[in-house]
Amino acid sequence: MEAELTALAASGATTFVGLMATEAWTQVRGRVARFLGRGEDDETIDAELEESREELIAARRNGDEDGAADVAAEWRIRIRRALRDNPEAKQELRAILDDLAPQHDAGPTVAINHNTIHGGHYNAPVIMAQWVNDGVTPTSRRGPGNA
Repeated sequence: MEAELTALAASGATTFVGLMATEAWTQVRGRVARFLGRGEDDETIDAELEESREELIAARRNGDEDGAADVAAEWRIRIRRALRDNPEAKQELRAILDDLAPQHDAGPTVAINHNTIHGGHYNAPVIMAQWVNDGVTPTSRRGPGNA
């Protein structure tokens, strides 16, 4: 159960933080604030989201990948806490992510990844990516286990 909440929180944080740097954020921010505030601190959460957006934009402008990753980590933790504290929040977050999927896919996608390799000796490049292709758009998207 904890792994499911962690994965859902990571998905929410990636989506929300990815949208922060786009024009779609103005339409999404209020809904995200209501979800996180749970009807109590919506205005405070809204202000914190705006502050995070400014930090994210500044970090990207300055090439500060750690700063951008920190913004995502902060919201991942907060979303995970909201999910853990309120069982109904899981369904609400899934509904928000489902609603945002078309908006997110309509423009350029933004993903924040922080990959670290510890130990070992590598004599060749290490490539970490969601997918790598030769520029050809596949006719159907394959997922894990779909050969």
